[in-house]
Amino acid sequence: MTWSIVARDSASGQFGIAVATKFFAVGARVPHIAAGIGAVATQALVNPYYGIDGIRMLREGKSPQDVLAALLAADSGRESRQLHIMDAQGRIAAHTGKHCVDCCGHVCGDGFSIAGNMLAGAAVLDDTAKAYGANGQLPFAQRLIVALRAGEAAGGDKRGKQSAALLIHDTEEWSALDLRVDDHADPLAELERLERVSRERWVHFRGFLPTRKNPAGIIDRAIIEASIATASAENA
Repeated sequence: MTWSIVARDSASGQFGIAVATKFFAVGARVPHIAAGIGAVATQALVNPYYGIDGIRMLREGKSPQDVLAALLAADSGRESRQLHIMDAQGRIAAHTGKHCVDCCGHVCGDGFSIAGNMLAGAAVLDDTAKAYGANGQLPFAQRLIVALRAGEAAGGDKRGKQSAALLIHDTEEWSALDLRVDDHADPLAELERLERVSRERWVHFRGFLPTRKNPAGIIDRAIIEASIATASAENA
């Protein structure tokens, strides 16, 4: 009922997951990321513990393939699940259960993994992969959305559209960007709009928030507003 892309930006080291589906609030259950550790997308008849336990095992140093094997072994419903996993070394493991609804499958490439089920056709996965590979010049968030847009143009979820999400993490334990469109007639268009809005203030403001290296962050509002105004003018 979903297709998603899990990727790691080679320039920034950021992990990102973008996902779209004909189902409510896909961003609440599919994407799971730990900064500097890895990313897991769990879908089809979604098992949220694939994300929770998968991230924990990646933190413990297990490889994506070992994580995949452990998750599947513990779940008698594995043949109705789909998931894909990437770690900080760029290693990928993916599973599409034999009871997932056609068209279903996964495609792995250099620095990315794409998986989907209940799709209009195989071109959804292939065109998502091609678009991601062809748009390396774009900022990471936009590249992920463009990839999903290509998959949607190839038919996307064969039932239609309802929700989409984009989750990106960099060096901190909290997200760099977490956008969710829970119920919308054109969720990817709305996701694209929200990403544009995020560049007006959020992407500049987040640099002043507390980090592990700077626990207080920047709290001088004059400095914050002046910096945001300068950054906004430069990017206008």
